[in-house]
Amino acid sequence: MKRLVFATGTALCAIALAAPAHAQESEEGRTQRTTVQPYIEVNQIGVVTLSPDEDGVTYTQIAAGVDASVTGRNTGGTVSIRYEYNVAYDDDMADSDTVSGVARGYASVIPQVLTVEAGALATRTRVDGNGGSTLNPLNGEDSESRVYSGYAGPTLNTKAGDVAIAAQYQIGYTRAEAPDSLVTAPGADPIDVFDESISQRASVHVGTAPGEPLPIGVGLGAGWQQEDVSNLDQRVRDAHVRGDVTIPVSPSIALVGGVGYEDVEVSSRDALFDTNGDPVIGDDGRLVTDKSQPRQIAFEADGLIWDAGVVWRPSSRTSFEAHYGRRYDSDTYYGSFAWAPNSRSSVNISAYDSISGFGGTINSALANLPTEFNVARNSLTGDLGGCVSSLEGSQCLTGALGSVRSSVFRSRGVSGSYTTAVGRMTAGVGAGYDRRRFIAPDGTVLAAANGVTDEAFYGSLFLSGELGRRANFSTNAYATLLQSGFDQQGDVLAVGASASYNRSVTDRLSVRAAVALDHIDSDLDIEDLTAASGLLGLRYGF
Repeated sequence: MKRLVFATGTALCAIALAAPAHAQESEEGRTQRTTVQPYIEVNQIGVVTLSPDEDGVTYTQIAAGVDASVTGRNTGGTVSIRYEYNVAYDDDMADSDTVSGVARGYASVIPQVLTVEAGALATRTRVDGNGGSTLNPLNGEDSESRVYSGYAGPTLNTKAGDVAIAAQYQIGYTRAEAPDSLVTAPGADPIDVFDESISQRASVHVGTAPGEPLPIGVGLGAGWQQEDVSNLDQRVRDAHVRGDVTIPVSPSIALVGGVGYEDVEVSSRDALFDTNGDPVIGDDGRLVTDKSQPRQIAFEADGLIWDAGVVWRPSSRTSFEAHYGRRYDSDTYYGSFAWAPNSRSSVNISAYDSISGFGGTINSALANLPTEFNVARNSLTGDLGGCVSSLEGSQCLTGALGSVRSSVFRSRGVSGSYTTAVGRMTAGVGAGYDRRRFIAPDGTVLAAANGVTDEAFYGSLFLSGELGRRANFSTNAYATLLQSGFDQQGDVLAVGASASYNRSVTDRLSVRAAVALDHIDSDLDIEDLTAASGLLGLRYGF
């Protein structure tokens, strides 16, 4: 039987439901509200492998965590963190532990002028031989990768007369622990798993709104971003300057456009080769960089950039924008749609196009998370199914984690989510598509990845609610399909569903029961893996 480890990438792909009443209020009108909910759990878990072989294991799980949120005029944020220790009874299984969670928040240094924001993420993912990563709880021990990421930085917003001034700086760090081993197809190249990177970005913009004082809005901005990836000294550098205009067509519609200059460069060094001409692999399983070799250019584009689009804002509850232009020496499309039909529902859709590494993609996804949300966990493991959604915005992190290959890539995709609250129940659904085209210099060990495309399709849904005054339930389901363009790598499909029931014994002590069914179908494995799980436990809240 394959050893199974239950990943607890808890808040990572949470479907989050914002507190709608507060989302509709202005920052000035908010009053301070702080909620802190620490807890401990003791659970007995049984796992039965249905295929390829019928077998079963049981273990005890001891967990502690805290869910906290702050909502106020000058501060806001949410954190969900969980530590768990699994005690194995099978001689073939070792005890294990993990820390997982997500955090996103801000604090005003100078109210309405200078704000500092930060975010962090810790999770575990299953990595297959094609470099794809899925948030399926059936992580084989040897295929597990732990991912840690965080970012922080200040944001400035002020005015000088009619001129609005905005500036921002962010620095982020991401690290992925490589799996102990990756099973690749016969004849396939080994996978160089992402190690760590530092991402930075800075921007400044000055401009006027239509009617202040000109009939159209005008602006001038500049930006810079860089990601330094430890694998083979890869580097992404992007600098631009541009002017933009906003032309009102009606009270709710405006035409927007901009033109400028951008310089983009992706570069790296080659691997160190031994006397037999084979690349040297380090103790961590990654390629060793040849520091003596010069940096080689994988992609560069400098010259004119432009885009044009339309913005529609008929009310404070609805906004839509779509843009088309020229960037990275090719066409580019991006946009967003947000709609809150009432104070208890929201729809969010976004389309994106960018060049970065694995770490920069996760940092950007973290920065786009809302600051106020509730975490919907996998009923049995704590795993979550895909997207974060609230009236503040939408973001799906499953796409950001779709591949842990070290190569830099151009990412295009779309993600969307819908959440609603009806009476004592809440429900949500999220889905997305992410397409990555890898970028690497010719004549290097990464050359085989250049131009190869990976695609990820993902979706998740949840339903939870109260059953009387002392009981509640939650259900969720997820599906992820990874299609790799690398030779002999194949596809990976991960699907699953879970349900739980909780009943309070006292004000602080509750009894928990949960069931789950998970399935992995990988072209790299001879047989599919399907497992059913059950949980009985106690939870004590402080």
